[in-house]
Order: sequence, then C-alpha cells, then structure tokens
Amino acid sequence: MPTEHILSSYFLRLLADRIGWQSVNEYDRGLLQDLSRGVTDLSRLFTRNRQGLERQYLAEERLRLAYLSYFLPVNAAKVKTVLDELPESDLHDQPIQANDPLRVLDIGSGLGTASLAVLDWMQQPSRRQRRIEVTAVDSVRAALDDAQNLWNRYCRLSAIDHARLQSVHANLERHAWIKCVDPSNPYQVIIIANTLNELYRTAHNPVQRQVQLIQVLLERLDDHGSMIILEPALRQTTRSLHRVRDHLLALNACTVYSPCLHEHSCPALVKEDDWCHEERPWVPPSWISAIDQEVGFIKDALKFSYVVLRKDGARIVPRNQDVFRLVSELRTLKGDTRAWVCNETGRAEVGRLDRDEAESNASVGEWHRGAIVRISGIEKKGSGSIGRVKPTTSVQIIRPVSS
Repeated sequence: MPTEHILSSYFLRLLADRIGWQSVNEYDRGLLQDLSRGVTDLSRLFTRNRQGLERQYLAEERLRLAYLSYFLPVNAAKVKTVLDELPESDLHDQPIQANDPLRVLDIGSGLGTASLAVLDWMQQPSRRQRRIEVTAVDSVRAALDDAQNLWNRYCRLSAIDHARLQSVHANLERHAWIKCVDPSNPYQVIIIANTLNELYRTAHNPVQRQVQLIQVLLERLDDHGSMIILEPALRQTTRSLHRVRDHLLALNACTVYSPCLHEHSCPALVKEDDWCHEERPWVPPSWISAIDQEVGFIKDALKFSYVVLRKDGARIVPRNQDVFRLVSELRTLKGDTRAWVCNETGRAEVGRLDRDEAESNASVGEWHRGAIVRISGIEKKGSGSIGRVKPTTSVQIIRPVSS
C-alpha cells in the first residue's frame, strides 16, 4: 500500500486553502456539509443521472467548489499516475536549458485538473527546470477563470516562474477553435480527461464523432508525443472508450502505447458485461476522507479507464506473446490463485494451484491489476480452459504499478 500522497504538498496546500480546510481537527462543520451536498449531487450526475450532463454544471459556483474539493484532486492524481508511464526520453529530447518548452493541450479542462496535474508532475528534480506551456480549452468561462487562478496560486506557492497557462473558451463539439492552434508548433502531450464521454451525447453515432475529433487533435500532436484519454471507471463509458480505440486503430490513425499490449480489437468488447479499467492505490487528502465519511463514499483507490495513443509506434514494453497486462485483481480461491490477463493472444484467465507453487513462479502472489508480467510455459488443455502456471512455468513481474 502507498505511504505518500500522489499529489505534492504544494497541490494539497493550494486546494486546502481554496476550500478553507485548515486541518483534520480544524474545519468548519457547515463547510463540510455544504461540500458534501455538492459532491453528492455531482456524483449522482456522473453516474445515475448522466442525461443531466447536457447542462454546464461547472457554471454553478457551489458545484465548482464541490468539484474542486473532491473530484479535482482525485482526477489529478489519476492523470499523474498515467503521466508516470510516459517515457522519460520524451521530456529530455532537448537540453534542459533549451528554450523549447513542454507544450501541453488540455481538452475539456474544467477547473484545470489535468493542467495542474502536469504542473505538479513537472516538479520532479529531473524535470523542474524545463519551461511549460499549457493550453486549456473548455466551454465554461467561470471554470477557466478558476483554473487560471489556481495555476497562478500554485506557481506562487512553489516559486515557479517558467510556467504559462493559456485559456481558450470554446464549444468542444465544434472544431473551429482548433484552427487557432498553430499546427507548426505541435504539443508533446494532449490530455482528454473525463471529457470524451460528455461530448456528442445526443449525436446519432457519438463514437464516430469522438473519433473524428481525436483524428483532428492527433494532427496537433508532436510526432513523438502522447495523447492521454482518461475516462471514469464505468462500464458504459469504458466500453465506449474501447470502441473509440478500435476505430482509431482500424483507421491507422495511431498506435497504442499503454495500457494495451496489442493493436488488435479490444477483447473486452466480445462479451457485453466485460470492460477493462484500472485501480491504483493512493492516500487521499484529509478533507476527502471527511467527505467520504459524511456521504458514505470510499475513495481509498483511484479507479479509471484510459488509453495512451502515439504516432511513432512507441510502446510501454516490447511486445511478446509471453508478456501480459493483468486486467483484474488477484483472486484467491481454495487451493487456487487466479487473475485475468490480456495481450495480442487475447483475454484469458490464468491460475496457479497452491501445490504448483515454485521458486520460478513465486511472483504470482504479488500480481496486481495493471502490472505487466512475463509468463513463459503456460499449460492450457483446451479452448476456453484456464491457463495453468505449473512448477516449470517462469513468471516475472517486468513492470509493476508504482505506488
């Protein structure tokens, strides 16, 4: 389990000051109740009453404050965990004193969740000196104003003088605003976080329209850049993301860097009940724990779906039929340990009987959702049967999920 916050002390202080949260033992009870009511309303909107997403909920001040207190830090932490997967070489393609900044495009930025996550992520010593230019695009002017204010406060708190945020107020479903983005000066990172599922909801074919938007945005992505699409861990929104991925790959518009270890059709779409999402551990800020206790939620893990797209064919790990991504939690049964894995050969269940545990396959006990593993010598007796890890099977975790 993690022992540290994913978000920096600057980030946490920024939000605590903005919402008026002093400490675990020092806060206004009325404030907590007001925030909790807003969080409950937003949660209902994001899950059960999704038809209400047609309205501009961030235009309402009380919902903006509720979002800022609860969903912004949660979603920023998700963005940072995905940023951690990007190759470090992307950030160091220029000398650290070079004038060229890291250029980021944040689509559907809202209160600047992904923009602030990038700013926070860039404070690691190996990245801190590089200039940052972020363009945040959203349809709600009040949200963009709050994003700019939070950005400026973060820069003052952390003594950053080489970071710039530019806001673009635009209707994301219309592509006219993209013409204002200079195609000769592409972005190294484009982020679409918790936004795609809210676009083109009333269109005859929402997935097709979403694919068309992404195709246009890919033209603004650097040849060695990354496009991050992050969505809520809901079956409906996640399966739509899987379909968007498949359409883009069929058009040869891009390749998948992560999480998929293949460019074939998503096997999670074969069965109606399947879907593929992430669950990452984290330590929530104290006020989120207090809100959880008030409303009966549990935010002890980060749950989301995502895909990172590239145009240069870069991959998180080299492809191999023996290399798999774990797409489920480890399940411990009587005398058996199992998990679902996925790669170019498809989605399959793999298990190890307790009696077959050996030094060569001992790492099965450390498997966790999202980890990438190498399994050499799986025994499978027939189509649809569980792949068995035997005493002679070699198992190695080659990329764990960082915590």
